[in-house]
This record gives sequence, structure tokens and C-alpha cells, in this order.
Amino acid sequence: MILLDKPISYDLFVNSSVVKGKEKFIRIFPSGGTLLKDEVDEFHKKYVQLYVPEEQRKLYLRSLVRESNTPDLQKVDVIKDAALDYLHNIFDTNKEFSTEILTQGIEGCREVVANMVDVLDHHNIDSLRGLIGNLSFHDFYTYDHSINVSMYCITIYKAINPKATKRELMHAGLGGLLHDLGKIKIPTHILNNPGGLSDEDYLEIKKHPDFGLDLLINGHIEVDSDIDLKIVARVVHEHHENFDGTGYPAKLKGKDDIHLLARVCTIADFFDAITTKRSYNEVLSITDAMNTMRKFRATKLDPDIFDIFDNHVRYVRTDSARDLKLSDKFDPTLPYAKLPLEEIKKFEKEMDFGKIKIVDPALKKKKA
Repeated sequence: MILLDKPISYDLFVNSSVVKGKEKFIRIFPSGGTLLKDEVDEFHKKYVQLYVPEEQRKLYLRSLVRESNTPDLQKVDVIKDAALDYLHNIFDTNKEFSTEILTQGIEGCREVVANMVDVLDHHNIDSLRGLIGNLSFHDFYTYDHSINVSMYCITIYKAINPKATKRELMHAGLGGLLHDLGKIKIPTHILNNPGGLSDEDYLEIKKHPDFGLDLLINGHIEVDSDIDLKIVARVVHEHHENFDGTGYPAKLKGKDDIHLLARVCTIADFFDAITTKRSYNEVLSITDAMNTMRKFRATKLDPDIFDIFDNHVRYVRTDSARDLKLSDKFDPTLPYAKLPLEEIKKFEKEMDFGKIKIVDPALKKKKA
């Protein structure tokens, strides 16, 4: 994971202390120097771990993304770790929330998404699905889910707009990464309750799009000029709006009211929630997931975007797949203990609805 035979843009350190909590970092290689394989082999023999200073994380990520010999899975794994750190800093309940923390976190997320866009440049929706399936996941649902949704938003938007600019893709990715930002203001015991929420708790959950909008628009956040926070804020605010106008928080309807990137995010949010292993017992196969999502085409989901998404996901289209119904109240925000699914029972083939049976009124009266 270290660039060889070219000048590196970051310093390398080792921890010379064996006492936990009393780390002592010593620089062993300076930025601007060129590492040879023999030198790295020596590092392997002498040290357990190499470190890069936090303030040089961006430089390391950029260097890694540009390294053609590193597999995409390893690149995405490092990018994901960076995203986890930034999201944790934003959501950390042990810290007193401040505009400064949020600004730093969002700026870090912007950098992460810029690297995501570069790494995913040659990936489609289907290959990304395989990539995500090989990544590790963590205990807090919001972090992993948001990172996956971000990557899906990038690839879905690229599928519907193959000529999308990097700036457009970054807005798609950043909207996906921050789509649940408003959860900062939702009590943790509600967010982490997989056993079912009371109506009162669910009403509290449904406030998170409004909270997220307020944080981005009224929070005095400053980010790099290549990002329009108003666009990101619309994704954050509208990703739970349904295409038919039955969603929340504002019951917006259709293409005219709901931002394109929010409609993309809705599909990404839905798909990852039912196909990626989390705390619940069952996730759906891709065939079952797509059949299930299709039932929400033009109600929850934009039909045109869904059709493009459907055409880019490789799976077996068969009549023998389970016919599953997902509750209309399903909300990807919630970490369900079990997906609210039921299998629609097929009528037995022997039941013939093609023939009309004549009932003799006289016979009916006689039986009565």
C-alpha cells in the first residue's frame, strides 16, 4: 500500500512505545523521498505497523488512488476507513457538537468522495455490488450503510448520465454519504433499536431530513468551492420523499418536486438496505431484491431511474423466484432485526378460474 520507485508525498512514522495510550511516533522516512522495494522489505522485518500523520491523510489517499498496481478492493478499503473516521467524528456522541467539527467532517467527506469517484471510474453498478460484498462491515449501521449508498449513488448517476462531470458525480456521492446527517439529532437509543419502534419514536426518526437540511443550510458550513451545499442539502432533505407523493418530510411528488440526485439516493438507499448484511437475520438475493423493489416502481421509486438501475444489475430474471412483499412502511433508515417481508402465496394450479360454474338456485334452496 506504499508507492514504490516514485517520490512519496507523505511522511512515514513508527510507534516506538509499547505502552497503550502513550504512543511515541518517530519519523523513519520523509515526504519527497523515493522508496525502493528492498527498503520496504526491511520495514516489514523491523516494524509491525507504519503510520501516516492525520494531516497528511489526504495526500496518502490521493497517492493510493493513483497507484495502478494496487487492487481496487484495497483502495476502497482504505478510502472506507477514512470515511468511517470522518463520519465517526461527525456523529460521535462523546464530543460536544460544534460547527467546526461538522465543517471538518464534511470537508473530509468531500475528499473521500473525490477519491471514490476516481476509483469507481471503471466500475458499473454490478461490479460495485461485488466490491461492496467483499468489504468488512462495522457495528454502527449508519456508517457502513452511508458509505455504500454513496458509492451506489455515484455509479447509478453515471449509468443515467454517462457524460457526467466529476463535479456532478461528487455531488451524487456526497449526498449519499451525508444522506442521514440529520441522525446526529436523533437519540442513540432510538437509532440503534432493531426490535421495532413505537409510533412516537418513529415520528422522531422522520425528523432527520429536516434536521440534516438545517445543519447544512443554517449551520454556517464552509467547504471547497467545487461543492454546492444547497444541492447536497436537497439530497439530505428529500431522499425519503416517494415518487407518488406519499413520503416524508414534505410529501413532494415526481420529477418536478424531488431533486434528481435525491431520487437516485432513494434507490441506492433502498437497494443497500435489503441486500447488504447487517444486524437482521436475512438479506435478499439480488433476484429477490429486484423483484421486491419493482413493486415500488412509480410509487416510492422513480420509474425511469429504476428501469436503468434494473438494466445494469445482473441477476436471473425468473418466474420461479420468490414473490415477496415488503411492507409499504419499510424505511431504510431503520436497523431492522428482520426485514418486514412476507411471501405472497400462489393459488394452487388446480383452482380453475377460467370456467364459470352455474349454481342451480333450486338446489341451493334445497340445501338451505
